Amino acid sequence: MTTADRLLTVEQVAELLGTTVRFPRRLIAERRITFVKVGRHVRIPESVVTAYIDAHTVEPVLRGRRFRAVA
Repeated sequence: MTTADRLLTVEQVAELLGTTVRFPRRLIAERRITFVKVGRHVRIPESVVTAYIDAHTVEPVLRGRRFRAVA
């Protein structure tokens, strides 16, 4: 996280992830994502959300050509 990093609301993070607000709130409650408390407000740095997406991105498996046994 840098000082120039944009702080997002829970609603903005949910929109960015394409989920409901409940999902980022659960990530916060389970301490699975870094967040900042500003008074009683919770903010999530944009770089943390990007890192979360990168860490949980699953690459496709490239399979070679399969050969069937001929009887």
